[in-house]
Amino acid sequence: MSRNDIKSKTVKLMLTIFMLIIGIIFLLPFIWMISASLKPELEVFVYPIQWIPSEWRWSNYVEVWSGDFPLYYWNSIKVTVMTTLISTVVSTMAAYGFSKIHFKGRHLIFILVLATFMIPAQAILVPQFMLYMYLDLFDTHLGLILLNSFSVLGTFMLRQFFMGIHDDYIASAKIDGAGHLTIFRKVAVPLVLPAISTYAILRFIWTWNDYQGPLIFLRSDHLSTVQIGISRFTSMSGEYYSLIMAGTVSAILPLLIIFFLGQKYVIEGIAMGGVKG
Repeated sequence: MSRNDIKSKTVKLMLTIFMLIIGIIFLLPFIWMISASLKPELEVFVYPIQWIPSEWRWSNYVEVWSGDFPLYYWNSIKVTVMTTLISTVVSTMAAYGFSKIHFKGRHLIFILVLATFMIPAQAILVPQFMLYMYLDLFDTHLGLILLNSFSVLGTFMLRQFFMGIHDDYIASAKIDGAGHLTIFRKVAVPLVLPAISTYAILRFIWTWNDYQGPLIFLRSDHLSTVQIGISRFTSMSGEYYSLIMAGTVSAILPLLIIFFLGQKYVIEGIAMGGVKG
């Protein structure tokens, strides 16, 4: 084995060890959160930290789920799934239209759409609130779903991937008599499916973690999402951090499931981003 090979393997080994250490550091808060959720309250802030509880308190989760938490959980699932589905479809169709359908003013309209991304969401809260009151969408899940059903960032991201599809594919499909809807469903979407899946995962995470939207556009307690529910639960639980951590662990569980199920598509989407044509 040559000196260069030994040096290369040594560098890779050191880099692997370094990344492992960084990964463990990033995981420590999450591990502490799980540990705290299973401890008696008096052990949560014991120093030095007891990573393994002396008594496994599964009753913390039972107490959290015995109240209104299941209702908040179901509300979040319903709103997040519907928002993700609608937003993914709308952004995908808009991205295809801006990239593969040639019409007058296409680039100007796309620039105007991008320009809206520069407007802070907080700057349009009052007009949105007034519009929702006028349309009778305030304090409804439908209004909350429509609030995030269009994403400028999603349209821009997916448009870049659609532009990577060679126009010969589209031309060949047109010669065979296919219209744009057929081309969109049977040609374009399958080619950029990893990118669409990546956006759907990101949209799910963003919507699930959204706190501002439900806080402003929902008033009824039975419509609250899990983020609002945790905030109220924290106010009611006071200093019971073991219960707060149990609720927080329960709240992030769907995000972990979605990520682990979809990480393959995220990796493929990133890989597609590095390939042109």
